[in-house]
Amino acid sequence: MTSALQIARSGLDALDQRMKTISNNLANVGTTGFKRDRAAFVSLMYQDDRSPGAASSADTQYATGLGTGTGVRVAGTERIHAQGTLIQTDNALDLAIEGAGFFAVTMPDGTQAFSRDGGFKLSATGEMVTTAGLRLAQPIIIPDGAERITIAPDGTVTAVIAGQAAPVEVGQLQLSRFLNPAGLSPIGDNLYRETAGSGPATAGPAGIAGMGTLRQGALEGSNVSTVQELVDMIETQRAYEINAKVIKAADEMGQYVAQNV
Repeated sequence: MTSALQIARSGLDALDQRMKTISNNLANVGTTGFKRDRAAFVSLMYQDDRSPGAASSADTQYATGLGTGTGVRVAGTERIHAQGTLIQTDNALDLAIEGAGFFAVTMPDGTQAFSRDGGFKLSATGEMVTTAGLRLAQPIIIPDGAERITIAPDGTVTAVIAGQAAPVEVGQLQLSRFLNPAGLSPIGDNLYRETAGSGPATAGPAGIAGMGTLRQGALEGSNVSTVQELVDMIETQRAYEINAKVIKAADEMGQYVAQNV
């Protein structure tokens, strides 16, 4: 009975972690550029009482083994970097990435972080910054008096200055991509850190060498499907209830043995 209790307990722990993951996905359904997480389960070691192929007699062998599983655990949470829905905003400084890539920004400590959130603003000096005021790794400064800002799919930024007919090129936005974006470490505020699992960042212009392209006047929404998350939540809840019933049944069986045997 103790073994059954331990197995069911491991199921409760794993399902609790999955429910936390689903809750976080649903909480961020409206977060710009958010990528959903998925909890990955793996079985624990088996206790083998008999191995397949063991001798059952002098001339025969067992076709199957005799083993008991010891439960389950969460191996990790995998981030699904599928494209989110593009939301039209018509704001000149809103940028959505179509395809692979991240915006690289400079943190206060001088290190780089990466984001899919393209809701940029202008600082007091005319520099493009994030909502939190973080600067782009390749600074873009809009000249004073700019009446219209245009950002091409390849990241080229031009501005029409008051009193001038021809637009002026002020810089080019670059993107960064990773061989394994699922290995990036989330640090909050729609930002990720590079890790050994993600590999080093490769920077370059949008639309070249596997980079996605930019769409001005749009933002990438979360890739969370509310319907799918609700289905997963119900499935998790039912599985949790069943594991709780296993614990109750195993406890009752143990009490019966203690009282009657």
